[in-house]
Amino acid sequence: MTQQKTFFMNMGPAHPAMHGVIRLVLELDGELIVGTEVEIGYLHRAFEKHCETQTWNNAIPWTDRLNYVSPFINNCGYCGAVEKLAGVSIPERGQHLRVIVSEMSRITDHLTCIGANAMELGAFTVFLYLLEAREYLYQLADDICGARVTTDYTRIGGVKADLPEGFAEKFRAVAPKVRKLVADSEALLTKNRIFIDRVDGVGVISKEDALAYGITGPFLRSTGIPYDVRRAHPYLIYDRLDFKIPVGSRGDNLDRYLCRIAEIEQSLRIIEQCLKQLPEGPHSLTPWQMKQAFDFQDMGKGGDTAPLPRYLAKFCRTLEGSGRDRIAGVTVQQPALVMPAKAEVYGNIEGLMNQFETVMWTWGIRIPAGAVYHPVEGGNGELGFHVVSNGSDRPYRVRCRPPCLFIMAALPKLLNGGYVADVVATFGSVNMIAGELDR
Repeated sequence: MTQQKTFFMNMGPAHPAMHGVIRLVLELDGELIVGTEVEIGYLHRAFEKHCETQTWNNAIPWTDRLNYVSPFINNCGYCGAVEKLAGVSIPERGQHLRVIVSEMSRITDHLTCIGANAMELGAFTVFLYLLEAREYLYQLADDICGARVTTDYTRIGGVKADLPEGFAEKFRAVAPKVRKLVADSEALLTKNRIFIDRVDGVGVISKEDALAYGITGPFLRSTGIPYDVRRAHPYLIYDRLDFKIPVGSRGDNLDRYLCRIAEIEQSLRIIEQCLKQLPEGPHSLTPWQMKQAFDFQDMGKGGDTAPLPRYLAKFCRTLEGSGRDRIAGVTVQQPALVMPAKAEVYGNIEGLMNQFETVMWTWGIRIPAGAVYHPVEGGNGELGFHVVSNGSDRPYRVRCRPPCLFIMAALPKLLNGGYVADVVATFGSVNMIAGELDR
């Protein structure tokens, strides 16, 4: 009687598909996977401890680096948790702006996931198409906040700035280009025999197992469960928007791909609705009322402060939309909670002092003692922040619920029984983001 033998193989961390931060120990019977051990922790970033050493607003840049493919959503999730703890609600226009940037981030997240997964399976043209679509949206993000990836856009009590002039027109020009590139990619993949053979019936998870592991997002919806935080626990203005929740039926790699493709169109629809119904704010500017921000500084230094109230500061693109003429529509009107308009910072000593007191250690905003959990729908599923305050100028405890952690826990169930060649296809559908996983 011949004893059957298995052998072990390391896949990662030094493997292109493992992003350099994941190690899979595969037990193989030939090319059949009979056991999998998933090792994470190669990129531990100490996100939670960093937040606990910073003032409330100064922790926001750390959230950019969680899921760096959809940073706007991270910003909104953390600030939403702190605002719930403080008992404040941001203005309608500010809520619309948060939804717009969040849905832009969701699209870029899905474009990156589908494009990278297709490339790893050999469809390099699809990768180029979808990265071109992502580039259009990154340029819009750059217009909004002056950054493409580390956006740092939200503030506790609102957002950094209003939309720049002409943003709606730019988006309306970009949306058809994104739709066409997605449609071209679908034409190359959805009925492609090679692609279908690699993903159809591969990486299957049942709805019962997905629920047991706490999986959310497109991964859960691919099994047929229409759970979406935007519908189940509405926040911002999502309960007033018309959009569908795409679902699959079999919970395999193909269904996850189809769900993400369909969600891109739904996110575009949401942005179009927000731009159409965006509440107006006092933001019209007249050229003769404007001076460059550095002119404000020079006038103040010279003691020539009398003319300052007659002018509005004209800012560079990074600060565009953050003047006092727009700030009322996008932030809470509480000087002790939010930073002042840049025109106030440059134009009078009270504004400058308010700015410093808001951001300086031991002088920052104070959030009432308590604890709260606030979930949002991230690119990979439910992104939650559990924030605890002891009444000081910084968080006592910040805990992040990263959606891809639960999918990684279920990865052995997805891989066992398949073949080595299936690992790349299945792992790509997880859309593992290391900054979020090893926070």
